[in-house]
Amino acid sequence: MSKLVTPFEGTYTALITPFRDNLIDYTLFNDLIERQIAGGIDGLVPVGTTGESPTLSPKEHLEVIQATVKKTAGRVPVIAGTGANSTAEAVHLTQEADRLGADAFLLVAPYYNKPSAEGLYRHFAQVAESTEKPIILYSIPGRCGIEIPVSVIRRLADAFPHVRTIKEAGGTVTRVQEIRAACGDLVTILSGDDGLTIPFIACGAKGVISVASNLAPKYISAVTRDALNGDFEGARTKMEKNYALFTDLVFIEGNPSSIKNSMHYCGVIPNADLRLPLSEMTTDNRARLETTINQLDLSDDVA
Repeated sequence: MSKLVTPFEGTYTALITPFRDNLIDYTLFNDLIERQIAGGIDGLVPVGTTGESPTLSPKEHLEVIQATVKKTAGRVPVIAGTGANSTAEAVHLTQEADRLGADAFLLVAPYYNKPSAEGLYRHFAQVAESTEKPIILYSIPGRCGIEIPVSVIRRLADAFPHVRTIKEAGGTVTRVQEIRAACGDLVTILSGDDGLTIPFIACGAKGVISVASNLAPKYISAVTRDALNGDFEGARTKMEKNYALFTDLVFIEGNPSSIKNSMHYCGVIPNADLRLPLSEMTTDNRARLETTINQLDLSDDVA
């Protein structure tokens, strides 16, 4: 029997994976973890899409989780990305991440396969049966080609007390309202889109799994904290000051290319290296990105 878990709340950073000479730079990765914790984030999410998990080998995938657990040392939760379009692979990654000490798991909807609602339920149910630690469902139809139906979310929450959270990245506030109407407080919703965090929280979400916080953990944490405390005026004022952080800096050329280039330009990382099929940012987009950064106030995060 799985144990009831405390709902997730706050700002969780979807960590980038830094490379040097096409190898993972673990020294820099450890430095980034320290920077995140010092910036006040509430948890770390390694080897998601932002962490370029599709281009990591299975060995590297687990090594990044292990490195995160070791460096974090229990100071904040580690939510390991263990999703896959193969149920057997998702179960294996989840069990291994569990063994390595991850606190919870982020499970994206199986991509490309486009399973039925019943197939989705059985996929997540098999993973849930393999661990007693919390599982966060991840619905992002723009990347997966399929949305996790609200009926499946409710069915999983009823069957498994440790499957009570979803990262919602469908791009509409309506989905938050639909999930809330069907599940109420049984399911915790986290925004999967930095730009929608405030309206999501206004409709009942409890935080964000953020890309932008890779660059500005203090700033993103402050915006989220204001909204969660009911200070929507303060959250809105903070967000409007740097709204381009949620548009150009994260999405001008896709994720994680834009956030890595932003971090490089601000001196947070020494390069913006990616692994194929992702390639370097175009000259025009890089110039646009740098112009935008120069107009922002990120002084709390970037010296």
